[in-house]
Formats: sequence, C-alpha cells, structure tokens
Amino acid sequence: MIETAIIKERVVLVGVTTHDVTAEQTQEYLDELAFLVDTAGGIVEKRFVQNLPMRDSKTFVGSGKLVDICDYIVENKIDMAIFDDELSASQIRNLEKALPCKVLDRTNLILDIFAKRARTAHACAQVELAQYQYLLPRLTRMWTHLERQRGGIGMRGPGETEIETDRRIIRDKIALLKQKLKEIDKQKSVQRSNRGKLARVALVGYTNVGKSTIMNALSKSEVFAENKLFATLDTTVRKVVIKNLPFLLSDTVGFIRKLPHGLIESFKSTLDETRESDILLHIVDISHSGFENQIEVVNQTLDEIGASGKKIIMVFNKIDAYTYEKKDEDDLTPVERKNLSLDQLKNSWMAKNNQPAIFISAKNRDNWEELKDLLYETVKEIHIQRFPYNDLLYEDLYE
Repeated sequence: MIETAIIKERVVLVGVTTHDVTAEQTQEYLDELAFLVDTAGGIVEKRFVQNLPMRDSKTFVGSGKLVDICDYIVENKIDMAIFDDELSASQIRNLEKALPCKVLDRTNLILDIFAKRARTAHACAQVELAQYQYLLPRLTRMWTHLERQRGGIGMRGPGETEIETDRRIIRDKIALLKQKLKEIDKQKSVQRSNRGKLARVALVGYTNVGKSTIMNALSKSEVFAENKLFATLDTTVRKVVIKNLPFLLSDTVGFIRKLPHGLIESFKSTLDETRESDILLHIVDISHSGFENQIEVVNQTLDEIGASGKKIIMVFNKIDAYTYEKKDEDDLTPVERKNLSLDQLKNSWMAKNNQPAIFISAKNRDNWEELKDLLYETVKEIHIQRFPYNDLLYEDLYE
C-alpha cells in the first residue's frame, strides 16, 4: 500500500494597522489568524503588515506593499495569501489579478474550518447556509474570464446570463436550507421542552478556552476536545449530578473576534441552548495574552444573540499554563498583567467586577471541588424555586 503524505499549503498573512487598530492589536489578530491557518492545515511562512489611515478600498493594502507581497509569493512559491478582514468582491477580484496565488479573507478561512468540523446534518446545513450567503454577493469574481472575450455584435450578455443563473440557484438553495433549519429548530425546541424544569447551565466562551474539557470532566462524558479552534460546532447536552443535585449542562460553539455575521445568523439555533439556559459558565483562558479582549468579544456576542443579562459565573481556566514575570521592587516600568501573580489576579478587577469568579485548571483539576461547590450552590437556588420542598426534607435530600 502506497502512503501519500499530506502536503500543507504555504501561506502569507496580510494585516493593516489603522487609526482604529493599534500595532499591538494587529499582531494579536495575526496571531489568531495564524492559529486559524494551523487549524485549517496550512503553514504560515510570513506576515505582511502596513500602516494606513484606512484600508485601501481596491486592494486592502497600498500598491507598494502589494508589490512586496507579490515578489515574495513568486520567489518563495507561496500557495495562498490570507487577509485579516472580510474582503469585498472588487477587492478579491483585484487581488487575484495582482497576486499569483489563491486569495482568501478571514471570513472565508473560518467558513472553511467550520465546513471541515461539521459532522451532524444540523451543523452541515448551518455552515452551508453561511457559505452560500457569503458567496452570493461575490459571484461576479467567478466570471472574470468572460471579460477577455472580444466585444461586438452577438458577444454581449453570456456572462450576465451565467451569473444570474447561478444567483438564482444559490438563492433557491439558501431558501431550502433556511426551511430545513427551521424544521430542525422545531425538533430541537421539542427536545428542550421535553427536558422538564431541570436547571440549565451553558458553557460559553472564546474558542479553544477549554469548554469541552470542562464538559467532559463535569459530565464524565467523551465530548470531542482538541487544541484547535472550533473543535466543537454542535451543541452537546449532558445531565450532570453534583451532590445528588441534577441539572443539564450544554457545550456550545466557541466565539471569536470578527466572527462572520452570516455564521452568527446560521448558528442562532445552535445558540438557543445558550439563550434558554439559566446559568452561563463563561470560560476564560487566563494564560492567553489577550484574554481581556476575548471576554469583551464573548460579552458582545452574547448581547447580539440575546443571551446577556443572565446569571454568569466567570471561570478563569488554564491556571497551569499561566506564567508571569516578577518585577523588581526598584523597577519603575508600568505594572502589566504578566507581572501579576495568580493571587494578585484573584484580587484584581476580574475577580471583583465579575462575581462570582473562580480560577481553575480543567486539565489538572486544580480548584475543581471549589468549582463544583460554587456550581452546586448556584444551581440549588434555581432548583429550590422550581421544586419547593419542605426545608427539612430538602436538607435531607441534598446535604
């Protein structure tokens, strides 16, 4: 049997620093884009960053930088250029003319990863819908070869006819997928209604913060968990019992900055578990350098899907991977997060402004019993309201 090695595509990343985005933020975005490329199976060879007042409306970057990118691609035989923002149809068309390689934007890359990760019919339909919604306004770039045809009598119209045909086909598929998802939503709604009055807890957070690992540990199940972005697309619901107190725990798709709007729309049915939950466990990767921004992104997304205002427990995960640099007493440089010990972090704004909050390591089970106790007490409040037992009987049952 002949084994064929998987050849990974070589990629360059392109970002722009503007008045609204600092150089440090640009590097953080590109770090995340590089992780997305790794998840998709590519290799990042080089990053290109340009300072501009605003992104170029024609080619995203300036003409000089575009020449530099093109030269590097030719010299190093690069397969793909990925831009850290959503490109318009005209930008993609112009970049494909200027660069001798495939051109993708951040949205296209995320959609590709979602397509690879989708396993169930529900997830596949959601991703397919988002892909068609992304493709529809960009169809014209697929017919640029028709521009090379000679003009004259009898030569007008075939390109437009092909485009309109494809647009009609895609619109029909979008309509069918929306109808299919509506039927699945009804089934999911019935399933949720059949679960009774048990308290519902949902794990939410940025992608790759350890939600599935926590899910597996609490529910003693085998939900797929991997150190990749978007390892979980389908919502998984498990019954969990802590000290004889039962509740439902759900694991949902992770959020990410610049998450394509089409994906949020498509996955709203999946996120119904989040909207209908009583308690949200907001999982945060404390070891990530930009976790404060990740918290903000998650809060914005929760607000967008109508899940804000719920009772939230902040769970700062991966304390086993958290490192800090100890400052000398005479050092006058500003105090940064990396200079704070874990004990100092516990007394910082994160713990005080986000009560209740707890710091754990799901991998090593550090502070695990404290998390279970906190979760138990929070769920018990809801359980008492829905199942009002006699105080004495209640103590006998749950203590």
